[in-house]
Amino acid sequence: MKSNIQSLVLLFVATALPVWGAAPGQSASTNSAANSKSTTKTADLFGGKVLAKGKGLEITRGQFDDEVIRVKAQASAHNQTIPPEQMAKLERQVLEQLIQVQLLQAKATEADKAAGKTLAEKRFEEAKVRLGSEEALNRQLTLMGATREEVLAKWIESATAEAVLKRELKVSVTDADAKKFYDENPTRFEQPEMVRASHILLMTTDPKTNSELSEDQKTAKHKQMEGLLKRARAGEDFGKLAKEFSEDPGSKDKGGEYKFPRGQMVPEFEAAAFSLSTNQVSDIVTTKYGYHIIKLSEKIPAKKVEFDKALPDIKEGLTQQELQKQFPDYVAKLKSEANVEILDEKLKAVELPQPPAAMPAGHPPVKSGAK
Repeated sequence: MKSNIQSLVLLFVATALPVWGAAPGQSASTNSAANSKSTTKTADLFGGKVLAKGKGLEITRGQFDDEVIRVKAQASAHNQTIPPEQMAKLERQVLEQLIQVQLLQAKATEADKAAGKTLAEKRFEEAKVRLGSEEALNRQLTLMGATREEVLAKWIESATAEAVLKRELKVSVTDADAKKFYDENPTRFEQPEMVRASHILLMTTDPKTNSELSEDQKTAKHKQMEGLLKRARAGEDFGKLAKEFSEDPGSKDKGGEYKFPRGQMVPEFEAAAFSLSTNQVSDIVTTKYGYHIIKLSEKIPAKKVEFDKALPDIKEGLTQQELQKQFPDYVAKLKSEANVEILDEKLKAVELPQPPAAMPAGHPPVKSGAK
């Protein structure tokens, strides 16, 4: 339920915190220090050419190019490629969302800004917890060449715009609304059987190139894993072994631990984890990622999530659904009032999907390595 709701969060361009390495970007707002830094880089090269303008609004070539670069980097970090034939639509959507952010920022009150800052900081801390540790967070930020300040500035901007939408559109979801949804959608709150298990991964591919290691290298990795298995079964602290030796960046800082239902991990990993008894250590398991050993900590029976625990997510999801319904008409109204005009003929000629598609944002998944 939670992942479905979170996919609704944020209707406009925002920065996804890096997990597999999603690329943090700079702010599109004229009020953001991070944006000023970003646009200066590219505007110096392109002379600050204006691509779109309106009352209190201006999108420069520098802002636009920085955002396109960010989106490309984010896709690349998720091992996704943007087909050349889709680039024109993507660029048009990027421009549209830069326009949307500036229009919403212009409506922000001090209360909206305060609410946005609080919400962004809360989400940032939640993302850090999902990544496992401060060290894991810093490693991901370093990987993408971004600072904590840049990422947080982007999230604050997005959360502020979200606060504007909630206030302007007068969206309010009551506990009674949430209870009605809970009662009418019982299957959405069924939590399947899960396991809490830790693993150690020794990769058989090069993480930088994704190319297979040589047979000699694989043999050496397998021999190393045999030694780790012997130590784990002899009673050494499995979590400490994972922190020291595991090559799964998504779990090593948490002692290799994941909690998951069936269908989330690769089949070999899942089958081994669900077949173990509590505190049992598996044999060496081979997947496309490499060699694993797994220790089962707990089997969690299937159950229904209680309403009180589901309530915050339900209200957030229903709020986002209502915002999505009203968002296109509201933004069209803002654009009309501001007399927004696209000056770049190439971008102007590209047909914009209706309603505009949201860029990756908000709450990314946090599984890697064993997935």
